[in-house]
Amino acid sequence: MKRYCTDGWGTNERHLPIELHEVGKQKTQTIERKHLSLRTRIKRLMPKTICFSKTELMHELVIKLFINRYEFGLLI
Repeated sequence: MKRYCTDGWGTNERHLPIELHEVGKQKTQTIERKHLSLRTRIKRLMPKTICFSKTELMHELVIKLFINRYEFGLLI
């Protein structure tokens, strides 16, 4: 981990190295926005057809492929 972006809570300041700790919400908001977009896209994998697989292995594979495509632009 290269940087820690947190609010100004005292515990963070006591336990994180000063040179790696950054107080602020700008980068935190960017990360939270990305996670919200990812959750919204993944919830669309819900069953809408009779072809929906109910096995955990298929769910795991589809989510991994989706993350690779959405986050990294990798076509696998």
